[in-house]
Amino acid sequence: MKFLFDLLPIFLFFISYKWGEGHKAAVAAWMTQHLGFMVSGGVVGLTEAPVLLATVVVIAGTLGQIITLKALHKPVDKMLWAGLVVVVVLGGLTLWFHSETFIKWKPTIIYWLMGGGLLIGEVFMKRDVLSQMMGGQIEAPEAVWRRLTWAWVLFFVGMGFLNLYVAFHYSTDTWVTFKMWGTMGLLLVFTLIQGVYLSRHMHPVSDGQS
Repeated sequence: MKFLFDLLPIFLFFISYKWGEGHKAAVAAWMTQHLGFMVSGGVVGLTEAPVLLATVVVIAGTLGQIITLKALHKPVDKMLWAGLVVVVVLGGLTLWFHSETFIKWKPTIIYWLMGGGLLIGEVFMKRDVLSQMMGGQIEAPEAVWRRLTWAWVLFFVGMGFLNLYVAFHYSTDTWVTFKMWGTMGLLLVFTLIQGVYLSRHMHPVSDGQS
């Protein structure tokens, strides 16, 4: 459930963009009337209407995630706070300048923040961040956790560059589709590979009973 919850903004962005593509005139008119103060010139055109709608929706969705967690008295991950800051800043620039260029950088920045967090934990803080993220439920040799950590760092760095390549070498529609299905598929495959590798070296944490 947490995995789906974390992916909620991506789903919302994809769905709202695709819906906006089929209703450009209505979206442009509605956004001009109600959100015109957020865009330079006060008028939303037909071309940028779908991506601007998706940007507004993903900002609201990310904020909604935090409000929901707070209402349920659950902790809010640092990455979720960071994601909110990134999407508000880049989303705000996207809206004001009528340009998807800024919001297209969001996935890359998030990937690099995640990779950077793992890198700092591994190199400077000497902590098994991945093990801690799993709640300490799995024991494995330190070397295994180190390899997994570096693999994730490289994965996130690569995903950041891949996002930029697709974003600025293909159409916005292609990027949105890739952002939804391509990145999810790559993440799933990589996670499965990591899981198989870890399963060969892990064993349950001892409960202290003989």
